[in-house]
Amino acid sequence: MGADIHHRLLTEGALDRLASVARVDTTTTVTDLTTTAQGVHADQLARTEILFTHWGAPELTEEALRRLPRLRAVVHAAGSVKHHVTEAVWRRGITVSSAAAANALPVAEFTLAAILFAGKRVLDIAQRYATTRARPDLLPYYSGHGNYRRTVGIVGASRIGRRVIDLLRPHDFDVLLHDPYVDAAEARGLGVTPVTLDQLVRRSDVVSVHAPQLPETRHMFDARRIALLKDGATLVNTARGSLVDTAALTAHLVTGRVHAVLDVTEPDVPPADSPLYTLPNVLLTPHIAGSLGSELHRMTDWAVDEVVRYAQGLPFAYEVGPEELSRSA
Repeated sequence: MGADIHHRLLTEGALDRLASVARVDTTTTVTDLTTTAQGVHADQLARTEILFTHWGAPELTEEALRRLPRLRAVVHAAGSVKHHVTEAVWRRGITVSSAAAANALPVAEFTLAAILFAGKRVLDIAQRYATTRARPDLLPYYSGHGNYRRTVGIVGASRIGRRVIDLLRPHDFDVLLHDPYVDAAEARGLGVTPVTLDQLVRRSDVVSVHAPQLPETRHMFDARRIALLKDGATLVNTARGSLVDTAALTAHLVTGRVHAVLDVTEPDVPPADSPLYTLPNVLLTPHIAGSLGSELHRMTDWAVDEVVRYAQGLPFAYEVGPEELSRSA
């Protein structure tokens, strides 16, 4: 993992739990598995059976795996493993686990808050209040808003998408879903209405994106599809910035026609002169929807649980396979 993250991730309790089931090297954080680094940790790597990984983990290439002859499992105490798990890992039969399910929880909570605030036009009202410093006449100005019987469109029945659907259930929303892998029967079981993506965009008051980053999903929200959004609709993106054509969306946001909650963008950090920073109809955050602060410890706890299962000879609860990566972030 990265050089700094382990100090925040591996608290004393987590290390104690790991040490109760395995011999743990608590002094070595490997951030590089290149040829130039192979001599530094060669002995430790040669003995390693499990890699406990997180953000900043070095890529597990064929060359890197040759330095890990005893490696049997990779336990990732974060979300996606695409950044460091390669085809070479699967070819060697190495088992992979991810705490993506734990990371899905705060993202879904953030999304629920974004949806509820969008319906109430909280950002608009707060800014108007700060400007006028007087009680606004809410009835005429916001008569078309609120969260009762509004339509929410969920794009992608991923872990996060499904969790958002669960969190929306107590509220009086009509929930639409677009996911090419979910049939009508499964959609009924989820309590949502399956529709095409264009239908979802046209009908939804809030569109929330939870699709994976794949070549075929790049700019799934392009200029044509963004133009289908209702006037006054809100686009929420907590998935990946590449799923939305930022320039096309910005063009609509500048006019005030639509609203957006963007936790991810393309590029990751918009240029300093981007209107996204100052537009009153945009809430822009720097990729904070996922685990943050104390929420990191949930991912750690789930990952440590996986190591305990491994030590007990039990299968992982959150194993990741190569086929899943073709449909996940």
